[in-house]
Amino acid sequence: MSWEQTISGKIIYGPEAEVIEGYIVVEDGIIKEVHEKKNDSQIIIAPCFVNAHTHIGDSVCKDPVLGETVGHFVKRDLDQLVKPPDGLKHRILNSTPRDEMIGAMKNSICDMNYTGTCAFADFREGGLNGINVLKEALSSSDIEGTIFARPVQTADADKFCTELDEILENADGLGMSGANDIDMNILETAREKAAKYGASFAIHSGENDRSDIDKALSLDPDILIHMTHAEEKDLKRVAESDTPVVVCPRSNFITGVGMAPVAKMLDQGIKVAIGTDNIMLNSANMFSEMEILSKIFGIEDRQVFMMCTLMGATILGLENTGSILEGNKAKIMIINGNSSNLTGTREVISGIVRRARPDDILSVII
Repeated sequence: MSWEQTISGKIIYGPEAEVIEGYIVVEDGIIKEVHEKKNDSQIIIAPCFVNAHTHIGDSVCKDPVLGETVGHFVKRDLDQLVKPPDGLKHRILNSTPRDEMIGAMKNSICDMNYTGTCAFADFREGGLNGINVLKEALSSSDIEGTIFARPVQTADADKFCTELDEILENADGLGMSGANDIDMNILETAREKAAKYGASFAIHSGENDRSDIDKALSLDPDILIHMTHAEEKDLKRVAESDTPVVVCPRSNFITGVGMAPVAKMLDQGIKVAIGTDNIMLNSANMFSEMEILSKIFGIEDRQVFMMCTLMGATILGLENTGSILEGNKAKIMIINGNSSNLTGTREVISGIVRRARPDDILSVII
């Protein structure tokens, strides 16, 4: 049955996130019309977030021990937390029953919906089984999940290639751990396989230090994750190759690895999107990422908003998503600009980026 809905308010419109007053007409999930018209509505109509890097299998453990306690402080060790195959998260994933894993993932997907996210990219551990678990968790949701999977078997070359074929036939691409975590010959094989399937090849790089950046860049990846310790020469190579980067500010802070050079990436013309990373360390709340990017990184508010919406959609290849535009999918959040939190803000974009919270959302349409 066909349906139509008209929504009035302040609209964050188009690929430049221009704020206009008017109304939009949504028909069968597509934005059919956008009209400018003066109105007194305090409703804000905004595109939903695209969370460009997650590990939602981690949803089974949300309060991990972060490291060794020394006095009043916790000494954090990224490898102990997440490095395959024996990091804390991998031990937890390997010991969690399938049904429990699916239930935990569903909870995180519901939380993304509640907090205004319409699409996410997951770096899925566990090979084909991991892919199927996520697909089952997604089956009852309207949120769009892009699956970047990775093989379990890396010791036996023949078994590795067989598993790669299974993964690439069932996922959207490969999402590999850092180049220091796995033999380069295996990574090169994985890259070649991904290219044959026309699938994306994404890889963690420069998170703990810069020692794996040159290796990662030699693979000509489609997407780089983190690049926290990238230097000027690295960013120049990334810009020249037009390789997009996904950064995860809160995750990098909590693991103590530092602050990604986001402003320098943008100055170089690099496409940058945002992810919340491991659910065991942070919620999938993109409002929190925006606040940090604006207040701590000092990134201009409109740029922050676009990194969390349109740039994520662009990097993940999500068509007609990420901005409010005629013909695009109606993946929008309706925000109460007159909430006790947002009332008094004078600039719509800045208000949303710097201080908006999930409870300011009146509804989410995806």
